[in-house]
Amino acid sequence: MIQVTVLRRNNRITAIKMSGHADSGPYGYDLVCAGASAVSIGTVNAVMELCDIELDIDQGADGGYLYVTIPEILDSQLLDKVQLLFEGMLISLKSMELEYGQFIQIKDTQG
Repeated sequence: MIQVTVLRRNNRITAIKMSGHADSGPYGYDLVCAGASAVSIGTVNAVMELCDIELDIDQGADGGYLYVTIPEILDSQLLDKVQLLFEGMLISLKSMELEYGQFIQIKDTQG
């Protein structure tokens, strides 16, 4: 199962951790894994390109692990853009969770 943990402070996303494998199909045909990977990596790339910031990214060499930390951003407009992109990612992942909850689970935490 893919476990997604969203870490927040003051209702703002500070980090996102994804770990595990969906195992919803054979290797190369796992649609839940492919969808979650595409949404998460696409969002990370969009944030870095559109917002021109570097994210702190830790990835597992063989997949199955992604930890992204959002740096402290002083510019409130830039922070709002970053937050909007990551909130969009969560909406996509939550849609997957509604349909394929046995393969992906999302936990949203305040810290």
